[in-house]
Amino acid sequence: MSSPGRSRSRRSWRFDLSGRQLGRVLGSGLVGAALLAAAPARAIEEVIIEFPLLDMEVLVRVPELEDPALLRQGTSDLAELDRASRGMLGPKLAEVFNQPVPVGLVQLAEGSVGSPLLEQALLVLSSLGSVEGSDQEFTGAELQEALQAASANGPPTLLSLIKAIPGDRVRFNLGRIREVSEQVLAQRRRTDALIASLPAAPVSAVAEVAAPAVRRSEQSLVVAHRPEPLQLVLLRPAEGGNGRLVLISHGLWDGPRSFEGWGQRLARAGYTVVLPRHPGSDEQQQQELLRGQVPPPAPEELVFRPKDISAVIDGAAAGQLDGVSVSSDRVVVIGHSWGATTALQVAGVSTTSSRLQARCDDLRDPERNLSWTLQCSWLDAAEKASLGDGRVIAAVAVSPPLALLFPEGAGRELQSRVLLVSGSNDWVVPPDPEAVNPISQGGATALGHRLVLANGGDHFNLRPGDGPSGGVLGNLVLAWTDGAFAAGAGVKPREGAPSLLGTTDWGHAQIPLVDVSNHLQAE
Repeated sequence: MSSPGRSRSRRSWRFDLSGRQLGRVLGSGLVGAALLAAAPARAIEEVIIEFPLLDMEVLVRVPELEDPALLRQGTSDLAELDRASRGMLGPKLAEVFNQPVPVGLVQLAEGSVGSPLLEQALLVLSSLGSVEGSDQEFTGAELQEALQAASANGPPTLLSLIKAIPGDRVRFNLGRIREVSEQVLAQRRRTDALIASLPAAPVSAVAEVAAPAVRRSEQSLVVAHRPEPLQLVLLRPAEGGNGRLVLISHGLWDGPRSFEGWGQRLARAGYTVVLPRHPGSDEQQQQELLRGQVPPPAPEELVFRPKDISAVIDGAAAGQLDGVSVSSDRVVVIGHSWGATTALQVAGVSTTSSRLQARCDDLRDPERNLSWTLQCSWLDAAEKASLGDGRVIAAVAVSPPLALLFPEGAGRELQSRVLLVSGSNDWVVPPDPEAVNPISQGGATALGHRLVLANGGDHFNLRPGDGPSGGVLGNLVLAWTDGAFAAGAGVKPREGAPSLLGTTDWGHAQIPLVDVSNHLQAE
């Protein structure tokens, strides 16, 4: 195999991908080079894969991937490996490189040029490899040109995209990929230690009795900050009800249906629940993005989402919610992922750009995680997104990206009581940097805020779906909501405030829930 240490001119490369496309690129290993940019002055002819632990690198010649005869006669590392594997390895690798790229990729690139969200994705992926033989940096616009060039003779393949790259070689650093993997594991060590040292919450052994039927409806609400009406799902008891309002905010590229389970559970307990659809970042926006019809979510969505929540409360106060009669001066807000960040915003914590400016460009930051791709895209809106709503008395924030958006010790300025929930296996919003460390700063738990860790919970299995039980967190969400309304004036954060969870059995049998709030050491 080739030995490292050759002197070559290098430049960083960037992808312009999102969501499923990003997953496909990372999952295929070598194919990431295919999404570099610009029509070439000279075409890439070699791909090099570094294996730092073995102190070696494997060279693959692009022409050998086009012509099996050249591969059989070649002298590259791939040709040698192909002969050693009796002709099995080469054709398999060539098949990977000649797979068609998803049809919408060209349109996606066209609509994504200059997007803060995708520029952050490019920045992260640039640490995984390089292009040698040119001093020019690629941009999103040049990626668009490369995709168009690769599509000149039909649907682009990974190989045709590689050939559209200006330079000599594409190099992949597998050692850096290993570093990232180890970093992900390190971002849950404190969580694992806390879970191991504390008992899980009790699980109710009482069988559920028949609960009141729930009435579901949908409506639209005209709001001042969006050009189109806001779409709402309403869940409420078919009869009676306690006259109290709860709102649920979905995450990025998600929608109300994924969280109707929490709404069903709360509505069966007497609450009126409204789930707004955030149109600039819901699953429909994702589908349109993947078809190249719209750009990624704009930074302004950081401002619009909490305004959606306040607009729904305004609508309830004005009697604009069909068939709903509730008190709107005391409201609980629940959110997941970006929706959890939204819940924290309306709960009264201020947003700031200072950490975003200081840390977003540092690819070696030990706390960097996937959620930073989203958080760093908020930079241009962060100073305009402090949008607390005094009618929100309590919030549940499940897996919120928050470490960069909110200032250190922000928990002490919350005007509402907050329950923060994080899963031990969440690699999208890892628990240590995004939950455990932030809530430890400034002694937020001394004011009555709580942190519950879900042992085995990840970014997706903590969502309830649309079943009536509320999933893993159904009991917990109901207990916190009940406690918030029952506390009266005592719900306000204050030194020595008791937990709103009380003594209710809010645990879960399959994914144990652990309240670690009283065992956090301030940092």
